[in-house]
Amino acid sequence: MAPHLGTLDGAAVRIRGLTRSFGARVILDALDLEIPEGQFVALLGRSGSGKSTLLRALAGLDHDAAGSGELTVAANRSVVFQDARLLPWERVLQNVMLGLEAPDAHARATAALAEVGLSGRERAWPGELSGGEQQRAALARSLVREPRLLLFDEPFGALDALTRIKMHELVRELCARHRPAVLLVTHDVDEAVLLADRVVVLVDGRIGVDREILIPGERSYRDPLFGEYRDLLLDALGVTAERKIA
Repeated sequence: MAPHLGTLDGAAVRIRGLTRSFGARVILDALDLEIPEGQFVALLGRSGSGKSTLLRALAGLDHDAAGSGELTVAANRSVVFQDARLLPWERVLQNVMLGLEAPDAHARATAALAEVGLSGRERAWPGELSGGEQQRAALARSLVREPRLLLFDEPFGALDALTRIKMHELVRELCARHRPAVLLVTHDVDEAVLLADRVVVLVDGRIGVDREILIPGERSYRDPLFGEYRDLLLDALGVTAERKIA
């Protein structure tokens, strides 16, 4: 069941009564969700809660699922996956330009690579890049299309801690500059609080928590408000006090 692609009044995503199932197993259960233009939403949930199913539905990639309900998304959308999915037989610049039909595609792709810190790497092969550089190239490939909706499927999960911190800073900067609506699927509560304007927690295919993150100024793990949001979300995920301390 493909999503309807259309122009939404002030929103990039509008979902009404969305149900997705595989056989007798219901994954998304009459879900309602709206994402305004320019808002950064992080999606949390335990394994099997429906996070990836929702993202795949928004991306139009859930062809094997039965479903019902209304799902309307901005026509111009892009996905960044956990693995960079670069074509190994194409150089980095060609990977960023892939499918981009525009007279200035070369210039736009070059500028996008510069934005993610890969200026000078246009002629490199994907295999010559580090894991973090590959994800930067994948981000450039998405942003070069100026999407109204940017979908992230745990894009930082395979990165080491230092590279992940740098990617957080880059994503925060680029999303503030380009202002797409964003849905970030993640298992990392700290990551959600650090990056998102709003966090949604899925529980058994339904929204258990939907909370705006209102932390003024630069966000820091040491901010008491950061800790309050973190605890609220961990509670929603069923994490005990002992595990929080650990």
